[in-house]
Amino acid sequence: MARVWAVLFILAGAPAIAAAQTASSSSGQGFWSRWLERSERAKAAQPHWITPLATTTPRLEQEFRFDTVWQRRPDGAPIESYGGGKGLELMPFAPVEVIVGLPAYVVHDRAPAQNGFGDLRLLVKYRLAAKDEASGGYIVTAFVDVSAPTGSEANGVSRPVVTATMAYGKGVGRFDLQGTLAFGTPTREVATLGRTVAWNNAVQYRLFGRLWPEVEVNTTFFDRGRNDGRQQTFVTPGLVVGRLPLAGRLGLTIGAGVQIAVSRFRTSTHNAILSIRLPF
Repeated sequence: MARVWAVLFILAGAPAIAAAQTASSSSGQGFWSRWLERSERAKAAQPHWITPLATTTPRLEQEFRFDTVWQRRPDGAPIESYGGGKGLELMPFAPVEVIVGLPAYVVHDRAPAQNGFGDLRLLVKYRLAAKDEASGGYIVTAFVDVSAPTGSEANGVSRPVVTATMAYGKGVGRFDLQGTLAFGTPTREVATLGRTVAWNNAVQYRLFGRLWPEVEVNTTFFDRGRNDGRQQTFVTPGLVVGRLPLAGRLGLTIGAGVQIAVSRFRTSTHNAILSIRLPF
């Protein structure tokens, strides 16, 4: 299975790789050249931090991302998610980013749960304000995230879910804080599926230019549904390495960490995360 997903990762990332290589080798003003030059200008106007492992960055980015997550449920059952709901991130025009979250493939190592694909996601970011490090090092961005019920019964949600998010970030010296406050609700069957409020914050430190040790606090509050009134919190130590140059505009970023449940209620005891990204 790991080999199959490695091949899918390469194939799905091929358009991004080809676009980056084409733009870097072309001396003309073709479509991709103009696209990538426009995105570079937009990225230059914001802080140059790295994207955290679990917290969605308020920064606008252009990359292909593939995460693998190994979960351990409270009853000891392991679950693996290949893809992590990530995918292709594009900046069609400033100050907007569109993320097409490819369905993750979920593997259950205990019966009777069945393996299968999760839901398709589409996330749109709109950057409201930003300054680079020389001018204050801050950013504020609004998100809208919609998931479609394309997954199998055991691995997806039966109704579309809409999530509205405000994201923020501030840098001080080598430190930066990136955070999100998100409200998610299904379009129907709210009493059964429930709503969520997620508050995520990541503190990072830039070391030797390309090393980003971090600690994240990921908290979710549940309203209605089977977890009504409950709250769970993970503390996530991790390390992100990047951006490592590959060819032209194309780079490589790798991150790893472990989400550790610290609340009394928990849907999993810990989650190991491996994140591979191809920024361009």
